[in-house]
Amino acid sequence: MEHFDVAIIGTGPAGLGAAFALLDARPGLKLALIDRNEYSSGGLRNDCKMNFSWPVGFPEDDWTRPVAERYLDRVETFLSPSILERRGIDVYARRAERLGANLLEIRQAHLGTDGGLALIKRLVAELANRGAELSLGERALSVDAARGVLATDRRELSFGAALVAPGRAGFSFLQDVMRANGVPFIDNVVDIGVRVELREERYPIVKDYYDPKILFPKKVRTFCTNSRSAHVVQEKYEDEAGVWYSVNGHAWSADRPANGLANFAMLKTIALTEPLASGQAYARALGAQAMLLGGGRPIMQRIGDFRLGRRSTRETFTGDLYDFTPTLVSCTPGDIGLAVPAKVMRALWDAMKSLDTIVPGLLHPSTILYYPEIKTYANKPVFKDAAHFRAVPRLYLAGDGAGTSRGITSAWASGMRVADGMLAELA
Repeated sequence: MEHFDVAIIGTGPAGLGAAFALLDARPGLKLALIDRNEYSSGGLRNDCKMNFSWPVGFPEDDWTRPVAERYLDRVETFLSPSILERRGIDVYARRAERLGANLLEIRQAHLGTDGGLALIKRLVAELANRGAELSLGERALSVDAARGVLATDRRELSFGAALVAPGRAGFSFLQDVMRANGVPFIDNVVDIGVRVELREERYPIVKDYYDPKILFPKKVRTFCTNSRSAHVVQEKYEDEAGVWYSVNGHAWSADRPANGLANFAMLKTIALTEPLASGQAYARALGAQAMLLGGGRPIMQRIGDFRLGRRSTRETFTGDLYDFTPTLVSCTPGDIGLAVPAKVMRALWDAMKSLDTIVPGLLHPSTILYYPEIKTYANKPVFKDAAHFRAVPRLYLAGDGAGTSRGITSAWASGMRVADGMLAELA
């Protein structure tokens, strides 16, 4: 059985952040990075927008502002981002304030999906040059922290310390690892919402502020705005109960031709209580319901049809005021009101009406609502060493799937915190 000083499951920002921090501090470390995908995965692949301001992306249960900003400085030093300029947003901020909303001012960088892929290629090559073993297309099956053994679909290996950071898509696997190693956790929070797609001219704030973050009452917020050359995509989620799809958004870099469209998510945070305390189970049930109504695909509906209380159909989805073609054409035109829980839909609709006052034009009849957009980063492990996200001796958990982050930069910072703890444990 081959031995590694450190084994990392997941090659997203948390895994990469940990790997580089470890090798920077101890160049001779024997390090393995394993990912079930045939490519390095995670948020860097999808639009690659990065936020460098507290508290965006940092769950306040796990981070204080001084700690987050200290690690953000390290992330920024390593990635050397080009920070985007914000211009003329005071008028939007004043409108938001009058409506009880809050427009956050955030330092942002945006590489686009193609820029993110180029960054991943460079980072992976650098890790290989430093002697790390990257094994892509290898599925981790189990982790035994007490024995220091990781089993995959190809082999068993031993480790001195392990980081499990499989991201949101690895939510169920992470729960299996926690149960097997006696790590208590709760899973009661989930974000439920829609992705909004519209002509960029009807959401002009994006010309001055690439990814405007607006917080509304009832725990609703805008999230993951894309413009210039923006597209809506679907993401596959698979577990023991079956397959379902959630929508997401991305954009190419400024080097690609613009398509004149923008998209963003409107999400409502739900905190569940007994007897239904599993955010993952609730998300799965909502996803399955949407798949049932959409014939195995997400649902899309024009605002014009939604306001009239009628479903959208394939025949009427373009033409007249419906003056652009959806970028995710595989979606099923339908009635999202049959799928979104009523309390969630009311909160989302109230926020969209406020947003249409802040940025007039949003509620044009042609605007599209895609459903579901669900974020399943609801695992909250109980850490024995919360300072470094160590769950039990030799086992660390980090990233969006473990609830220690909500985005690229915070996930990278989570990996760095883990690395600091590993270095102390391995000393």
